[in-house]
Amino acid sequence: MRSFAFLAPLALAAALAAPAFAQTPQVTVTVGGDLTEEVDRLGQRDVDRQLERLQMVVERRLARDGALEGATINLVITDLKPNRPTWQQAADRPGLSIMDSFSIGGATVEGEVITADGQRLPVRYSNYSSSIAEVRGYNTWQDAEQTYDRLANNLASGRLVSR
Repeated sequence: MRSFAFLAPLALAAALAAPAFAQTPQVTVTVGGDLTEEVDRLGQRDVDRQLERLQMVVERRLARDGALEGATINLVITDLKPNRPTWQQAADRPGLSIMDSFSIGGATVEGEVITADGQRLPVRYSNYSSSIAEVRGYNTWQDAEQTYDRLANNLASGRLVSR
């Protein structure tokens, strides 16, 4: 039987050197603006997945960077454009090809960050392909996901309002 008693002092030293447990930011994502009228056209399932995806991307990035500890982040997707037809769009228009059709996509996200000390800071970010030549990848939500990644990077680095 092996003894790992020699690790106890190392664990104690690590615990003392580590900062107190950091409170991860609370992130909520909802639909708002013009997107509320587009949910039926895009499909509730796809929109719900995009809400979950934005929340996950932001939470992971902030946790990884230790940014905005103790903050509450309320985000609202106000516009959402797919690069390829959603299942709902394909069902509504049978001649529309999910594989062959593609377009300019992206998203607009607004909201606020409420810091741990109660300060309210506005958030706004949007990103869209500017031409069909810029559309890369074969994912339905390629440009929207790029928007989420860039927004998360901005939040982690303190740039809350851009574009």
